[in-house]
Amino acid sequence: MSLADTRTAVSQQRAAARPDVSLVSARRIVHDLFKPNPVIYWTDFLVTYAIGVTAFQWVKPSPLFSLQQIGLFMVSCLMFYRLAMFIHELVHMRSGSFTFFRIAWNLMVGIPFLMPSFVYYPHMDHHRRKHYGTDKDGEYLALGQNGRWQMIAFVLGSFLVPIVTVFRYLILTPLTWISPSLRRLVLRHASSLVMDPTYIRPLPTAQAMRIIRLQEIACFLWCLAIAISVCTVGKYPFPFLIQCYLTGATILTINAIRTLGAHRFDNEEGEMTFVEQLLDSVNYPSRPWITTWWGPIGTRFHALHHLFPSMPYHNMPAAHRRLMEELPADAPYRQTNRVTLISGILDLWRRSREYERQQAAARQAT
Repeated sequence: MSLADTRTAVSQQRAAARPDVSLVSARRIVHDLFKPNPVIYWTDFLVTYAIGVTAFQWVKPSPLFSLQQIGLFMVSCLMFYRLAMFIHELVHMRSGSFTFFRIAWNLMVGIPFLMPSFVYYPHMDHHRRKHYGTDKDGEYLALGQNGRWQMIAFVLGSFLVPIVTVFRYLILTPLTWISPSLRRLVLRHASSLVMDPTYIRPLPTAQAMRIIRLQEIACFLWCLAIAISVCTVGKYPFPFLIQCYLTGATILTINAIRTLGAHRFDNEEGEMTFVEQLLDSVNYPSRPWITTWWGPIGTRFHALHHLFPSMPYHNMPAAHRRLMEELPADAPYRQTNRVTLISGILDLWRRSREYERQQAAARQAT
């Protein structure tokens, strides 16, 4: 082999090891897995909805605190949680596509759950390379650098969110129709499904505002109808409200625990490169009979989602298998996998505890 050939071979090996080359190879490997299948979406959605509603209706007639009632309650929560996570797919779908599915989801899930699709629009900032992990990303907190109290507060907040959400749509929404200043305040601070309570949402465009108003009115009318039924129907609405609250709080708690393991949450120094963002995200490809329940609709493949945000959830398992088989051994994607959610959360807990110790040592030294 000549000296030129040797240099060429070395250059090729170095290129293969570069992260950007690995990412290009990754897209080539899964190039045929980006088309969503409407049959899968509709079947999954309708079957899950039927099971969830049926289980929810049978919770009340069951003996109080019996295994049957607890089991039905958990089934309804897990099914409704899966239904709620379709909002993640809707945000990433190409504009103008799946129109009837969007409408059906909002009417059957988004409005009754008081989480219409507009509250998740800021999710796209989480995928913008210049926004990820910064103060413009409402779905990121530097939990690994802020102490364990913030992790605990984040999970416990799940029990407060249902009450705040009802107040937002039943009380604040009609007030925003007569007060422009309150309107701007609510849009900026109380109209986003995010984990950072200090997140300030940019004001929407005129086109987005029309959708927001329509969905807000629907949520307000839904809350008003339930409030009227509580005052007129009799005793039944009160157990119904308690069940709704417990269902919502349980779903939010499951999602909060899942979120703690979705990232490593180490960034607190501004903008990150794309590879750093990928390595900050986590996949849980193992044990699908468990991970599918707490990470439905593709959320257990969070690193894969950050690598290819537009990939439909039903193609993610196949895409992950291909990538693990064909990517080079030093590809960054291979470093994003964990076996259990507990291991990811415990790692975050340990890093937060170490941060607290470092802060305490710094205060003592001062």
